[in-house]
Amino acid sequence: MLIVLCAHFIVAIFAPILFSRLGRSAFYILAAVPGASFVWLISQYNNVYSDTAPSPSLDIPWVPVMDLNLTFRMDQLSWMMSLLVLGVGALVLAYCARYFKTDDAGLGGFGAQLLAFAGAMFGLVTADNLILLFVFWELTTILSYLLIGYARTRIAARRAALQALIVTTFGGLAMLVGLIMLGETAGTYSISAVLAKAPELMAAEGAARTVLHIGVALVLVGAVTKSALLPFHFWLPGAMAAPTPVSAYLHAAAMVKAGIYLIARLAPGFAQTDFWQPMIVVLGLATMLLGGWRALRQYDLKLILAYGTVSQLGFITLVVGLGSEEAAMAGMAMVLAHGLFKASLFLVVGIIDHQSGTRDIRELSGVFKSAPKLGVVALIGAASMAGLPPLAGFVAKEGIFQAFIASAEHGPAGPVVGWTVLVGMVLGSVLTFAYSARFMWGGFSTKEKGMATAFKPVGWLFLAAPALLAALTVAYGFVPQLVEGWILPYSGQFPAYDPHGMHLLLWHGFTPALGLSAIVVAAGTGLFLLRGRFEAFQRSIQAPMDFERGYRQSIVLLDIVAIWVTGRTQRGSLFFYLAVILSTAMASVLAVLLLTDQRWTEAVYFIDPGSPFQIIAGVVIVIGAVAAARASKRFMAVLMVSVTGYGIALIFALQGAPDLALTQMLVETIILVAFVLAMRQLPAGLLERKNAGSHRAVRMVLGIVFGATMVLVAILAMGSRIHEPVSLHMPELAYVGGGGLNVVNVTLVDIRAWDTFGEISVLAIAATGVASLIFVRGRGQRLPRAETVETGSVGRLNIEGSEAAVSIAKRFSASSGNAWLVAGRTLAPERRSIIIEVVTRLVFHSIIVISIYLLLAGHNGTGGGFAGGLVAGLALTIRYLAGGRFELAEATRVSAGNLLGLGLAIAAITGAFPLFMGGEVFQSAIIAFDLPVFGHVKFVTSTLFDIGVYLVVVGLVVDVLRSLGSEIDQHEEDGTSGMEMIEDDEPLEVGR
Repeated sequence: MLIVLCAHFIVAIFAPILFSRLGRSAFYILAAVPGASFVWLISQYNNVYSDTAPSPSLDIPWVPVMDLNLTFRMDQLSWMMSLLVLGVGALVLAYCARYFKTDDAGLGGFGAQLLAFAGAMFGLVTADNLILLFVFWELTTILSYLLIGYARTRIAARRAALQALIVTTFGGLAMLVGLIMLGETAGTYSISAVLAKAPELMAAEGAARTVLHIGVALVLVGAVTKSALLPFHFWLPGAMAAPTPVSAYLHAAAMVKAGIYLIARLAPGFAQTDFWQPMIVVLGLATMLLGGWRALRQYDLKLILAYGTVSQLGFITLVVGLGSEEAAMAGMAMVLAHGLFKASLFLVVGIIDHQSGTRDIRELSGVFKSAPKLGVVALIGAASMAGLPPLAGFVAKEGIFQAFIASAEHGPAGPVVGWTVLVGMVLGSVLTFAYSARFMWGGFSTKEKGMATAFKPVGWLFLAAPALLAALTVAYGFVPQLVEGWILPYSGQFPAYDPHGMHLLLWHGFTPALGLSAIVVAAGTGLFLLRGRFEAFQRSIQAPMDFERGYRQSIVLLDIVAIWVTGRTQRGSLFFYLAVILSTAMASVLAVLLLTDQRWTEAVYFIDPGSPFQIIAGVVIVIGAVAAARASKRFMAVLMVSVTGYGIALIFALQGAPDLALTQMLVETIILVAFVLAMRQLPAGLLERKNAGSHRAVRMVLGIVFGATMVLVAILAMGSRIHEPVSLHMPELAYVGGGGLNVVNVTLVDIRAWDTFGEISVLAIAATGVASLIFVRGRGQRLPRAETVETGSVGRLNIEGSEAAVSIAKRFSASSGNAWLVAGRTLAPERRSIIIEVVTRLVFHSIIVISIYLLLAGHNGTGGGFAGGLVAGLALTIRYLAGGRFELAEATRVSAGNLLGLGLAIAAITGAFPLFMGGEVFQSAIIAFDLPVFGHVKFVTSTLFDIGVYLVVVGLVVDVLRSLGSEIDQHEEDGTSGMEMIEDDEPLEVGR
């Protein structure tokens, strides 16, 4: 199972590369992943359904303290759901190869997201841990958001994607609370263990019972939002803005089926909780009727199917959640049948849209005559959806009617509720038959008004996926006993209400269920024949409540509140922001100190007696802080701030922390460079605010009190320790477990590798944010090579008398023997310096070597990937300052985005690889060997993680240099500004 999961996500990572080489044919390679996984799934049948062989499972510790493990289990329910997830997923991906055009934009990202979506759904249905299930649940939410918004240039697609994200995320958060309540009540987060303890939990009384029932109800809220039941149904028709293959997969096998799966998973243990039956019956039946009603008002083929899906999701939810053996059998039969015919119908609609350019039933005419093979496939799917024999939909619907008749007669809800629900289901089935007929008539019949354009012929390769699904629908109808064998182990967990037993059969004889089916067909046919009058009747009725309008009004209200809050908090005053933040911090800290008993440390001293040089560092820090506050020039203020940072680095060095001192010094240097580059677009002076005097005293008091508060907290923190510091064991842990002598570096790349991975991810996000604010052109667009640029053409200054002033520089520039830098000649003579170029040429390679040394030596000595990356970044900074943006481009042939991505990928692969070797995430290995020249070598695999950190840091620095350096240079030479200039005559609260 782990291989199946990893295959989906790994191939998804490389999907853009495949599409860049193969075009839309890369979809076939992507389809092979779920296709091969489907073959593996079939091979597991004997293990899953064997009474003696254990079910395939996997359990890898992840966060044991939180009882969170990577636990996967393949039981009968997971196996059946995986049939849809993998089988339909493979067919949809293969279908995409003919649906999309070769020149369609963004196919690489789309294919990657769709394949990852299939992997996330497989992980969801096989997860045996409540929190792990939630992780995959939210992955499907995010990926569906990206897929629905594929046409990102269309506002309708973006709005629909955001709507789906907000609604399903709301439900997901409610579900998370419910899962935690359920797990804490059960004492375990293992799904199989929770279900095994369900009888014991259901017998609990008091607070434990209340928590259990509320927790299950919150989980159902998540399932209801995911499966688009009332009142959250509106997001699903809106999601039709997605490409049709996405709609097919989302409706048939993924996303909306996640909620159905969750209900089916929990039903054996918790179908009798207080809120279960009211939520399932009321919302399921109401959704079925509303969806069918709305489907009969649609003119878009996709919307007919979309509202049909809403209706049938309510139908399936009602059946699967009923809690009887007969309903479980029939419900899962309908889940499989619905997956087959709904995927087939959506793919048919995609072909119609692709070949004719429209989905409007008022414009389509004669499609069956033009494409009879397509018409036959659609007819099979629509007939199955309508519940006609001898198809899968008929077999499942017959079973459902039989199950609800048994429930009405013998179920615990009583005959009144049972027969009422059954009548409602029959009415919903009548609507289903009517909109199925509307689909076929609207899409394929010959109407008086012909099509505006001819219908293009449909090739078998394009038709293959829906045709295969239609064939399976027919086969299912003729051999339903096979499907019954799949479902029986699952349905056997429920109590039985039918004394005669129930089986999935094509022909049960003349039964009440068959009579209900005949009523459905007759009434549905009549409703379709009277469609004109029925549409007029629908138009005459005003909907009592529009839930989508309510959602939009809620979003508008949220925007109004956000604007109100923002207007009163985001006032454009730096003083106000800092005053609120510092006052809140001081008030909260002082409140805790005053209301609780505190222990003072026994020894309090302000200067370490063993290091009197701290006095010098402290004086430097104070002078730098005061000078920064009183500086009148921006550059001086930034320089003084850096002085305080260098003073702190000196403190670290004096206290025996060379790694921290080195990192602090390098970070301060990089920040100083970034500030200086950015300040080129700002006025040199810092103008005083008009009302600065009125706040000066308040600022002084805030600064002094906040500083004193932090000193007090530090003193109390040192005296509050009651246990032995964990740091005392760090050296031994670092050497024995991490194989290194440098405790700091081993902690970063081994002991706390998760933290470091999160930090480098933040660095990549920050770099992307900086680039998005600055870049006008594409971020990945490289500058032209230096040899294509005219000598001395970059950065010319228009200075009077410059000919005499720069004559020496011009001769130096014109000399071909002074090519100290690759692109130095591109700079205008007046901008070049022979001293800087010579020094840069001499020190650049040495600095790069030092950075690599720090990278490799950091495991046992001062350094590491972070420090090494900063040093390499400083080397590139020198190249840029000496030779300009073309010199930087020549020095960094790999783009910043690729460096960031490669670094994150190396770090992630290093963390995941131990799983394949039977270890844990980010577990390192120590490999010792002897080499002829180097002697005994001890290599620790966490060094590879450090290399990833190194590349991320280098990519960050390159991105800053490209954004704040090269791009702004280009803007200046083009006569534009990369940042908004602030006029001197408009003083602002924020400062200038």
